[in-house]
Amino acid sequence: MKKIIILLTVFAVSFTTISCDSLLDIEPDGKIIPKTVADYRLVLTSAYAKYPTHKSMTALRTDEITLNEDSGDFISYRETAMWKDVNPDQVTIQFPWVSFYTVIFYTNQIITEGQKTMETSPEKDQLLAEAYALRAYAYFDLVNLFGKPYNSSTSSQDRGVPLNLEIDLEKTLKPSTVQEVYNQINTDLAQANTLMILNKQPAGVNYRFSKAALHAFEARTSLYQNNWKKAKESVDKALTINNKLADLNTSQLAPNHFTSPESILALDNTLNSPIQYMAFASNELLSTYDASIDKRFPIYFEKNGTHYKVIKGGNSEFKTSFRVAELYFIKAESLLKLNQLEEAKTVLSVVLKNRYSAEGLTKIQTNISKMNASVFMNFILEERVREFALEGQRWYDLRRANQKNYASN
Repeated sequence: MKKIIILLTVFAVSFTTISCDSLLDIEPDGKIIPKTVADYRLVLTSAYAKYPTHKSMTALRTDEITLNEDSGDFISYRETAMWKDVNPDQVTIQFPWVSFYTVIFYTNQIITEGQKTMETSPEKDQLLAEAYALRAYAYFDLVNLFGKPYNSSTSSQDRGVPLNLEIDLEKTLKPSTVQEVYNQINTDLAQANTLMILNKQPAGVNYRFSKAALHAFEARTSLYQNNWKKAKESVDKALTINNKLADLNTSQLAPNHFTSPESILALDNTLNSPIQYMAFASNELLSTYDASIDKRFPIYFEKNGTHYKVIKGGNSEFKTSFRVAELYFIKAESLLKLNQLEEAKTVLSVVLKNRYSAEGLTKIQTNISKMNASVFMNFILEERVREFALEGQRWYDLRRANQKNYASN
């Protein structure tokens, strides 16, 4: 098979005096410019494969882990853990700014050039829908890593990240506001919605976007914008496609495993092997669990001397971006913000009965029944710590909920 290549390098790091149009007109001997759906599927597969492993690094700046300074990889991550982002030493692995724009570059080519050359078909619509969704996802992560948390009263002035929707190596990009970035994310999601064909992707290729993943992404985006009504509506759409939860009373399969019944999108490597190897679960994280009743504890952690290792990650089997449990958490939080406290408690209990022993569930539900809205909101956030430990959610939660003054960081 001829190798399909993209003749442009990433605009964020490459400069050339040759225009994009002239490059795209050239078809080198033995190679082809992508034109068909099959060609562009390979381009999109490359984009998925290049999605950054950044969520592991966010754990370095949360309260989830303690680093083993004797580890051989410690020096590569030390300054990131120290929040030293200005002039780090040369061995420091930094947050992957360029990698995000590499993914965006691929999606831009599919969206701008692929639409012109691919023949009309359901496969074309599906591929374009995934490209729009993946571009939106990259910008969502970018703005939440490098911009300020969304605040409706200041988002139009808050500095976000540069938006680029074209294939133009010579274009000078300026940072957009947080609101502008979210506007583009929502626009791309709307475009993806009009084109998406598949409700679900089969295990093995469930790193690709589907309707279920798209609705889950919409729900998370709406949650971050405090649009509770839209978040709930998106959750309900996603749950009509998949509402299955892993029952940890009957299964030892981690709920973030890509074959778990609750897997929706398995794209992100949320805990890579170097960080898993050199990190222990922090005492602060471990103290949030009641190991005698919480079925997650032995599936997430393993005793290692005087420490506990995190065992719910470290290889590609544990890739996860969206899963069903998050949908219930988003719905519970949204209902609570919409002043529907009892309904919120009922929704969250659907998850809890799959996470605690029967005895533990009775104890938890008794406590929940006495909670007012403020206390229950804190409980939701505490359960999110336990449920999504080392899945890349904690950094975002600390910032969006302004916990521990992370919103200013």
